Amino acid sequence: MTPLIEYRDVSVYRGDHLALDRLNLTIHAGEHVAILGPNGSGKSTLIKTLTRELYPASLGGPSRLRIMGRDAWDVTTLRTMLGIVTNDLVDACVRGRSSDLDAATVRRVTARDTVLSGFFSSVGIWSHHEVTQTMRRKADEILDRLEIRHLASRPLDEVSSGEAQRVVIGRALVHDPQALVLDEPTNSLDLGAVHELREAIRAVARSGTTLVMVTHHLPDIVPEIARVILIDKGRIAADGPKTQVLDSGRLSALFAVPVEVAERDGYYHAW
Repeated sequence: MTPLIEYRDVSVYRGDHLALDRLNLTIHAGEHVAILGPNGSGKSTLIKTLTRELYPASLGGPSRLRIMGRDAWDVTTLRTMLGIVTNDLVDACVRGRSSDLDAATVRRVTARDTVLSGFFSSVGIWSHHEVTQTMRRKADEILDRLEIRHLASRPLDEVSSGEAQRVVIGRALVHDPQALVLDEPTNSLDLGAVHELREAIRAVARSGTTLVMVTHHLPDIVPEIARVILIDKGRIAADGPKTQVLDSGRLSALFAVPVEVAERDGYYHAW
């Protein structure tokens, strides 16, 4: 079976820093995977290789990065196949523009229009976008599925951080992507918002969409995730069932501090 994501001896530089060091990683469709590591371990660089913001370096040896069996993708097409949600994307959607340079085009975008914008890989809906009834039905279906239909007409800058996260996850789901990739999804959320977001993520995983969670928080690893990959200094430090990988010794070595691990109701916690 062709892997969903396949890295073979992939190295990536960010300036003079080697952020990924001959990384080897394979994820198949249908797996739910967490990629766990400390700040600076290469997690964000890994995400940026999937979004095609960064590319592997050519170091003379055999190397490849394939997504769904292909080495090259049109980025717009790729976005329909992989739903990737980062904190930068959430911030852009809340601000109503794609970058700080677009201050002249700031608009207040509703939750429904944010979800609809996933059809156009845009931030919000613009006059040249042709929104069909089928698209509207799909957007409302996703709002219902994520239990945020009541936010449909609310501007995104008037909802809570957790609600905005769920809306942008909805934006990523409009094409029924092969996988949903989440980068540090619970950053800056309070306890209530974290609980609601995790329940939404669990629902996505149970629907059959492959889930790839990139985080440094153990409780982000929802019970549906069975495989955990530890990344450190741009390389895979461990890869296997979470019952084996999430132990005190491995995590103490990964984070370079004493760590105790406990499991409760399918969630893991560290202190």
